[in-house]
Amino acid sequence: MNFQPLIPQGGLPGWVVLNATLERQTEVFNSSPIIQRDTAYFEENIAKILTPEQLVSDRRLLRVALGAFGLLDDIDNRAFIRTILDEGTVRDDALANRLSDDRYKQLADAFAFADRPVPRTQLSTFPGEIVAAFRRQEFEVAVGEQDEALRLAMNTQRELPDILSDSNDDDTIWYRIMGTPPLRKVFEVALGLPDTFAQRDIDRQLETFKEQFDRQLDVGALADLAQEDQLEVLIRRYLLRDQVAAIEVQSSNAIALTLLQSPPRL
Repeated sequence: MNFQPLIPQGGLPGWVVLNATLERQTEVFNSSPIIQRDTAYFEENIAKILTPEQLVSDRRLLRVALGAFGLLDDIDNRAFIRTILDEGTVRDDALANRLSDDRYKQLADAFAFADRPVPRTQLSTFPGEIVAAFRRQEFEVAVGEQDEALRLAMNTQRELPDILSDSNDDDTIWYRIMGTPPLRKVFEVALGLPDTFAQRDIDRQLETFKEQFDRQLDVGALADLAQEDQLEVLIRRYLLRDQVAAIEVQSSNAIALTLLQSPPRL
């Protein structure tokens, strides 16, 4: 990256600074040469793509396509991504529907190679839609290179309201949160759930999420997180708990180092 976001400190103070300067920082970030090259290429060439094979064969296009959904780590898994796109999401047994990570369904739905007579790459609005998502995701990646907790907070701020607007059923929303790793992480930390929590039965996980949400967060119903001030309660709780956990780890490491450096008593 040519531009590094200005984050003078991590945790909640860093979050406050980041939000206060977000508009200017994203403007500068989006004008960086690498972002300009990637997005210009995508806008100029995506309309030529009619099949998943064509998309995965063009690494530059695939980089933007995957990056827009936070899936850039899969850029070398071309066969896997092609299957996701080939099968779409209409069939219950489609690969995207069998994966716990909801982002693959979002990717397949966005391109709609399998589920529409003509893929969405042919829509005039499509390049701008994907490029905007890619820019935001790449900025979050840049933030994460300095502070991963702030990246996850930004992801929650962007993604959770969309999920809440898609359904009125709490269980459906919870399953989507549980199936989206960045969101799941924020909720687990904010609610103080252990690292081993994901190993439990899925229905038990749902029950625990709901119980702890009602007990620990003073935001009313889950749907209330669509409101900016209520969402901020969740994010701030996550950042504070993450910061406390980091301090505890540092303290434990410092104590261990002190003990190792202390001369043994005879």
